[in-house]
Amino acid sequence: MDLEAVRTFAAVAEAGQFQRTAADLSITQQAVSKRIAALERGLGVRLFTRTARGAELTIDGQAFLPHARELLRVAERAVASVRTGRRPLRVDVIASRIAPSGLMRGFHHAHPEIDLDVVMLFDVETAVAAIRSGAIDASFRAVAMPGRPLPEDIESVRVLDEPLQLLTGPAHALAGARSVTLAQLVGHRIWMPGIVPGTEWAAYYDDLVAEFGLTIEATGPNFGSDALLDTIADTPALATFMSEQTRLVWPTGHGLRRIPVTDPVPVYPHSLLWHRDNPHPALATLRAHLAATVAGPAADGTWAPGWVRPRRAG
Repeated sequence: MDLEAVRTFAAVAEAGQFQRTAADLSITQQAVSKRIAALERGLGVRLFTRTARGAELTIDGQAFLPHARELLRVAERAVASVRTGRRPLRVDVIASRIAPSGLMRGFHHAHPEIDLDVVMLFDVETAVAAIRSGAIDASFRAVAMPGRPLPEDIESVRVLDEPLQLLTGPAHALAGARSVTLAQLVGHRIWMPGIVPGTEWAAYYDDLVAEFGLTIEATGPNFGSDALLDTIADTPALATFMSEQTRLVWPTGHGLRRIPVTDPVPVYPHSLLWHRDNPHPALATLRAHLAATVAGPAADGTWAPGWVRPRRAG
C-alpha cells in the first residue's frame, strides 16, 4: 500500500478539505486528488464524499481511518528502528544470570536515557555475524578462539576478568574450605553439563584442564541451573565451577558452598566486541562506561588462556 496515499488520506480526514490538505503537504490539490483516487481504486471503495463544506468521510472511510493512522505509526517506528541516533542500542549478553547481563544493568542504571535492546546469542560465531550484519551493536565474549581470529572489521577490548569459584554440596570433601587451590582440585570430579563443544567457554575449560590436570565432566543432558544445583547438593563426589558474578538462588536446605579458587586464580575474560564502523552514539558511551567502572584485566596471580588476549581496540 502506498504510504504517501495513506498519509494524504489521513491528512484530508483531519483537515476536511482537499485544498487545505494540499497547502499543509506543500503539494497541489490535483496531486491530493490523484493520491486519494489511487487509494480508493486499490481498496475498491469510496473514502470521501464531496460536499459544499469540503470532504466528508464515507462509512468505509470512517472504518479505514484508524487503520490508516496505525499504518503510519508503524511506518514511523520502522524508520526509527534503523536510525542510529534514535534506535535502541542492541547488545548481546549471552545469558541473563551471568556477568555481562550485570554489566548492562549497571550501564542502564547509569544512563537511563539510552534505550537498550538486550539479546542473548549462543556462540561467538553467531555474535560476530550479527555484529557484521548490523543486527546487534555489540557483544560480550571471550575472544579469540584458537585458530579462529576475529575478522579485521571487528574491534574488541577486554573489560572484565571474572574469577571462577567452586560450588559444592555440604557433604563434599572440600565443602569446609575457605578457599581451594587448583592443585587441590586434581582428582576431584567437576561436573559441567553446560559445556558445548566448539564454544568459547568449551575452549576455555579445555585449556584449564590441560594446564592444571583437572577432571571436568560434561556428560549428561543439560537440564538447566536448577537441576545442576539439585545434583551438586545431593552428590558428595561432584562439584562444579561457576563464575563469581553468576546470580543463582537455591533452597536453604541445599547447603551449597561457593568457594574461591586460588594459586593462581582462574579468571574468565569478558571482552566487548563491536564493528569498527558502527556509528551508534550510545556505543561510545557504553565503552566509556565500562572503561570507567570495570576493573579490566586482572593483575598477577591469575590465569587465563593466552588465546583470549584480544588485540588492542582501534
